Amino acid sequence: MLSDKLRIAGTINDSIVDGPGIRFTIFTQGCPHRCEGCHNPQTHDFNGGEDVTLDSLLEKIKENPLLDGVTYSGGEPFCQAKQLYELGLEIKKLGMDIVTYTGYTFEYLTEHSDDENCYGKLLSVTDHLIDGPFELDKRNILLKFRGSSNQRIIDVQKSLQQKKAVETDI
Repeated sequence: MLSDKLRIAGTINDSIVDGPGIRFTIFTQGCPHRCEGCHNPQTHDFNGGEDVTLDSLLEKIKENPLLDGVTYSGGEPFCQAKQLYELGLEIKKLGMDIVTYTGYTFEYLTEHSDDENCYGKLLSVTDHLIDGPFELDKRNILLKFRGSSNQRIIDVQKSLQQKKAVETDI
């Protein structure tokens, strides 16, 4: 039983634009980056959105037999890394992959990971990380799963093993 709550802006039950295949996307509420031209500016306010239980999200995920995986978007998912890690453990038991979007870089997250912020724990259940802030002057609508050319798609598990960012194309 997952008793923790997560502050979210909303969910999408069957997204095809937030990672490979059909995905359940969770938009976390609260973002310190506040990128100019952000696609989800309503998610910036840490006091916005609503609190939902991790159990209720897990039940929604289980209800859709067509899902390939779950995407954590934002807001900034790493501001609620502990809760998303706990949910991620249950998602992994269902055989699904996890894509996490972040305005941080992989290098920042690994260098600043500690027991309190749980960055490393969230990375441990993430398969693919879309990293880096959205940069309006580098906007490119032709990129798969990204908004600007500075953002990377990282194979997190290979990157953790090799101790450096390993880009992939999913």
